[in-house]
Amino acid sequence: MLQMNSPVPAPPDVQPAPEAGAVVTEELAAVKRKVLDRDPEFRYFEQTSSLAKRNGLVNCLISTDGESHDPDVAFDRLRWGGQYVCVSSRKPDITALPEKFSEVGFLVERDPAYVRTEWGLPLISPKAHYFVARKTTLVRPREFSDRFTYHVQLERRENAHAEGPPGTEHWVVRKEVPAYDRILTRLRAKAPDLPLTTLERRAKKFSEQIFPLFLTREAAMLKIIERDCPREFLHHFPRVVDLEKDQNGYVQRMWTTWLRNGGRTLSQLEFARQAAELVHILHDRIGIIHLDLRMDNLVITEHGVGFVDFGSAVRVNENIHGNAVLSTLFGELMRTSQIQRMLDRMSTAGSVTSRIIREAYQRVDKAVDLFYLAVQISQPTANPDIRELIKFEKFSPEAVGLAGLTEAILRPPNPNQPRFKTARDVRDEILRIEADVKSGKYDQTAVAEASKPRVWIWK
Repeated sequence: MLQMNSPVPAPPDVQPAPEAGAVVTEELAAVKRKVLDRDPEFRYFEQTSSLAKRNGLVNCLISTDGESHDPDVAFDRLRWGGQYVCVSSRKPDITALPEKFSEVGFLVERDPAYVRTEWGLPLISPKAHYFVARKTTLVRPREFSDRFTYHVQLERRENAHAEGPPGTEHWVVRKEVPAYDRILTRLRAKAPDLPLTTLERRAKKFSEQIFPLFLTREAAMLKIIERDCPREFLHHFPRVVDLEKDQNGYVQRMWTTWLRNGGRTLSQLEFARQAAELVHILHDRIGIIHLDLRMDNLVITEHGVGFVDFGSAVRVNENIHGNAVLSTLFGELMRTSQIQRMLDRMSTAGSVTSRIIREAYQRVDKAVDLFYLAVQISQPTANPDIRELIKFEKFSPEAVGLAGLTEAILRPPNPNQPRFKTARDVRDEILRIEADVKSGKYDQTAVAEASKPRVWIWK
């Protein structure tokens, strides 16, 4: 929310774009000078706002007279939690917008107001009308994502005590079991040929059993992380702020700290090293396997790489098969998850030959995380939310080194005795690659070799 606070430093590793984005009208200049420039959140994210970026995702989108005031356009352009600022010389252009934005997944933070421009006498100079809204939902209320998952949105909470850039400290992530009607609507869209009674039975099972069980498990995993994670790594994982349980003790609603995307930009090597380090910490220090380390479950905050969405996570050596319900659910998960389908395709195509990774197919195993870690470090562009936050040049020295590492993990010279068995092995090799890049080991010959076609299948 826009607040009048003391100055804050600019975010690290962010450079202004060479070409400005929004047209700075006299009205915008007045609003910026009298409102935005006094807000620490805007100052922190100004170089990743539409004032500095013409294209791509932004943390603050500003529209003026003659530009689109369409909430759907704003939704697609803004990062989750980003702010939309509308400025106009005409009051009617502003007054009708808050309701429209509220319907699309925004929370209005500043009702329509105005400041005076500096043309003419102070009391009769033209007015600059504006209002501010924040994107608080991941998916528009009327839409479904590709993932059949929980209802997730940002919620303001004064006692959140979250650490992060300005504008983050009073916000938490609310994750809750979706309503029965929404689950049923989604099931009908996915399986329109099934009888309604069958879909209603499934929707009831999802709303009363499956979703509450996995949300309860996620809360437990996050508490284990908070308890056992080395202190210096705590900022890389969400922390449970509050829980709401049903009469059976299952979590129906959970509030966690917000790991906000967009704090700074990482090199590909930084991204790879930090991701490998976090997997190592999870596996070997905390004792948790994530099992769903897709790029959309990773964030890039001011602290670096972070992991979210621990709903599928398990404890190392947890006896899943000792519980009939868990055994059935995880068995289904291991058959249908995106990562498992990808592992199957790549193994069939010969892109994965490592014995320990192939044996992880349809199993709850650390090698599932190792597999996707290997894929991500050489192709870190799958998630549009963090694509711009990782500096990736396809045939740069670091890309060449990491591509070779991915090849060695997935297709080792001796598949039965692979060199890379753990995330720690991968982390240590990335450190060696960093040293080689700094020493100039990867010359033009290595780049030319890396540009040859490979048999990897990523999609």
